[in-house]
Amino acid sequence: MTKLVFNSNDSPTLGVELELGILDGQTMELSSSVDDLLDLLPAGQVPCFKPELMQSCLEVNTGICHTVAEAEADLVAKVEQIERVAERLGLRLWWGATHPFSLWSQQQVTPDERYQQLVNLLQEMARRLVTFGLHVHVGVDSGDKAVMICDRIMRHLPVLLALSSSSPYWEGRDTGLHSHRSKIMEGLPTAGLPTLMRNWSEYVWLVSHMVDTGFINTIREIWWDVRPHHNFGTVEVRVCDMPGNLQDTLAITALIQSLVKALSDEIDQGAYQHDCHPMMVRQNIWRACRFGIHAELVDSFTHQVRPVSEVVEQLVDTLRPTAQQLDCATYLEQCVELAAGPSSADRQLAIFAETGEMLEVVRRLSDRSRLNPPERLA
Repeated sequence: MTKLVFNSNDSPTLGVELELGILDGQTMELSSSVDDLLDLLPAGQVPCFKPELMQSCLEVNTGICHTVAEAEADLVAKVEQIERVAERLGLRLWWGATHPFSLWSQQQVTPDERYQQLVNLLQEMARRLVTFGLHVHVGVDSGDKAVMICDRIMRHLPVLLALSSSSPYWEGRDTGLHSHRSKIMEGLPTAGLPTLMRNWSEYVWLVSHMVDTGFINTIREIWWDVRPHHNFGTVEVRVCDMPGNLQDTLAITALIQSLVKALSDEIDQGAYQHDCHPMMVRQNIWRACRFGIHAELVDSFTHQVRPVSEVVEQLVDTLRPTAQQLDCATYLEQCVELAAGPSSADRQLAIFAETGEMLEVVRRLSDRSRLNPPERLA
C-alpha cells in the first residue's frame, strides 16, 4: 500500500456530501435511474454528482467551502438543477435514510469495478445497503490532530444521530427504531465507532494492515462513524442519517463544523482529554437509534441521564462563540428547534398513522423537501 500523506488544511474548511434517493414520480418507489439523471447534466458538472453503490442513489457534493452559507449556496444551486432534471424524467428526490417500502433485493448495483468487488467481498451485507446518509468534512491542520478529534468527538455522535434520525421504516415495516439505517450500517465489518488510535502513525499502520492482509480492498472501505480523510485533510463525520430537508442538513452541518473547530482549539490549548468509556458511547448510540430526538442520553461527565433537547441546548450554548467565529451561529441555533421536533422520523410515523399509506409518506415528504415547487421546475 502506498504511503498515506495527510493533506493538511490551515482553516476549518467545509465539504458536504448528500446521498439522495431517486424516486419514480408515480409509484414513489426507488428507481434505478442515476445514469439517466447524470446523462442530462452538463459534462463539466458531473464530478459534483456521483453514482453510489446502488443505482437508486445520487451523491451530491459541494466544492471546498469556508462557511455553512457557502455550502448552502453551493447545494441550493446543485439540488435545484437535479430537481429540474428529475422533473423532466418523471422522477423525484428522497431526503431520508431508508425508503419506507422499496425492497433492497430489487435494487440494482452500479456497474462499477469497485462496487462489484465490494459486493463480491461482502455479499448480502453490501446488497442490502439501500441507505442514504449525510457526510460532513471539516478541515484540520495535521493527521495527528485528525485522529485526536475522531476520538474526542465520539461522545457527541449520538446527538448527531438523534438530530438526523429519518429511517423508521424498512421494506414496508415499522422497525420500532428512529434510525434503522444505523443498524444496517453496523452489519459492515469496518463500520460503527472507530477503534482507539493515539496518532496518525497508528492509523496508517491499521489501514495498511487491513489492506495488506486482504481484509479491505482500499481505504475507502473503512466506514467508521467518524474517520480521518487524508486526501482532503479533514475529519469526516459519517454517523448521520440523511436529514429530511436541506435546512435541517445545514443546521447539523453547522453543529459538526463548530464541534470540530472547538475540539481543535482545545487540543491547541493543551486541554486535558476526558476519557469517555466506549460502552457509554455505544449505549447512547443505541438510545439515539431507538428513540431519535426523544432519547435520553447518559452524560459522560456526570453519568446522569438527560433528554436530547437539554443536551443540544447546552451544546449550542457552549459552541456559540465558536459558531460566531465560523459565521454559522444562525444555522447552529436551528439545532435547538430540531431537537424540539418533530424529526423526519416523527413526520414519517405521523403521516402513516394518519393515512395508513406508505406511498403517501413518500409523496408528502418528497413534496415537502423540494427546494422549488413543481410548477417552477419547468
